[in-house]
Amino acid sequence: MKETTEKKIILFDGVCNLCNGAVLFVIKRDPDDVFRFAALQSNKGQALAQQYGIDTAKVDSIILIENGKSYTKSSAALRIAKHLKSGYRFLSMFLVIPAVIRNWVYDFIAKNRYSWYGKKDQCMIPTPALQSKFL
Repeated sequence: MKETTEKKIILFDGVCNLCNGAVLFVIKRDPDDVFRFAALQSNKGQALAQQYGIDTAKVDSIILIENGKSYTKSSAALRIAKHLKSGYRFLSMFLVIPAVIRNWVYDFIAKNRYSWYGKKDQCMIPTPALQSKFL
């Protein structure tokens, strides 16, 4: 899968409605086709998490793999924003805020995401039009 070595990979909670919505949000704002996606619950998602030493019991919402490094929580979200079209890339300037502060907000949302947005019984199945974006 040579193409994915040049792409940034987003691992996400495939049963979380908020996370699935975020994936669709990113896809719509990814004009340069920078990202590929895999649910954390998928075989590929599990293999990548293990390869990068990510404990999915502690980080289970969003992970960015970019240039051989993994980023989690708010660092992942803000680094993703850097590649989106329109004003969203300016969100990456919040990376100057210490991660402990950024992640407090992120963790609060992540902890409540199922009760606020709901949960699916199974991972999102991409439409044929989006299939090429998923590993």
